[in-house]
Amino acid sequence: MRRIAKFHKVSIEQFMTAVKEEFPEYSEGDIRNIYDSIKLPERATKGSAGYDFNSPFTFSLEPGASVKIPTGIRAEMEEDWVLKLYPRSGLGFKYRLQLNNTVGIIDSDYFGSDNEGHIMAKITNDSREGKTLEISAGTGFMQGIFLEYGITVDDDAQGIRNGGFGSTAKQ
Repeated sequence: MRRIAKFHKVSIEQFMTAVKEEFPEYSEGDIRNIYDSIKLPERATKGSAGYDFNSPFTFSLEPGASVKIPTGIRAEMEEDWVLKLYPRSGLGFKYRLQLNNTVGIIDSDYFGSDNEGHIMAKITNDSREGKTLEISAGTGFMQGIFLEYGITVDDDAQGIRNGGFGSTAKQ
């Protein structure tokens, strides 16, 4: 198995900016405590393909509700690799938990963006059984899998990324 990536925390300043935008009820002291408790994604077992991303916050999601989670995490990886993000299997099965963009794609060049490559996850509880999703801080809600990819023989992409959602279409 090749070792091609490493997870890092974003800076406290980047995390603070993202959290204040999404969760204005948290004080700077609260955000610092949350930041200090962030764990880098890990695989649960030797045979696991996915790295579990834990929620830095406790939250509830009523059926049909969405929330954007600043994970505090960024991924440094070799070129020609991608990190694909999915809901944790059990949460998808029990609550129809969905990533709003279906599958999160973290490109290798995202790491150097102005936002430090901060991985955000907007999730929706798409339960049709009226189930409210309860996630405690430190609980896995999403998993990431690193995959190698290829390009076409006539590819000549020269663009440079700076940003997240939709940034490559803005060039």
